[in-house]
Amino acid sequence: MSEILQPDGWAKPIGYANGMAARGKQIFIAGQIGWNGQCVFESDDLVAQIGQTLRNIVAIAAAGGAGPEHIVSMTWFLLDRK
Repeated sequence: MSEILQPDGWAKPIGYANGMAARGKQIFIAGQIGWNGQCVFESDDLVAQIGQTLRNIVAIAAAGGAGPEHIVSMTWFLLDRK
């Protein structure tokens, strides 16, 4: 169960929430990069690798009974755009 925390009078954010309150099971996903489930890079393209990373995250969340709508926060590190 989760609840969006939106102070009265604040403009509604687009694409994120100012705050969330949650109760129950928590899943932590870490260390995902742009390779597939067999640890093989299928592309050296940044956008393709980001897409694969997101698919990896969705697959791990699903293994825990969650979906993309349950993600609270993500932190990204890009080391080299080339």
